[in-house]
Amino acid sequence: MIHHVWRELIGELYPETDLPGPADAAVLDRIEEALGLPVPSELRGLLGEVDGVVNDYGDAVVWPAARIVEDNLAMRAEPDYQELYAPFDTLMFFGDSDMGPQFAYAYTDYGPAVIVWDHETDQRRLVAVSLRDYLFRCSAEGNGWFR
Repeated sequence: MIHHVWRELIGELYPETDLPGPADAAVLDRIEEALGLPVPSELRGLLGEVDGVVNDYGDAVVWPAARIVEDNLAMRAEPDYQELYAPFDTLMFFGDSDMGPQFAYAYTDYGPAVIVWDHETDQRRLVAVSLRDYLFRCSAEGNGWFR
């Protein structure tokens, strides 16, 4: 069995970052219960090793498990958001950039994919095919990689 694959990858991509311990398993289960969506296995695996990832710029590339629950529920319940934006109930937001956009899993017929959501236009666009791809792009292509 392979251990700490995500921790090692994140350590290589962000060598200056202090890595937290794993997320509490009960909080991981709470994500599914609260949002009514399955946590993609790759995200569950990452959070099981490291409860969130912050890059060298201070961006929360992957939110801690508790924040995933809190922010997604808040976005879904915000009356202004319900009026301004398409529904969020098929999305699971899990990270952001200091430039404003947020990243989420969108559930498709082919499985979950990583999208970027622009709060100014409500545009939702595929940016990565996996969490690993997303992490590599975040670290290698700079802060505006998703444009």
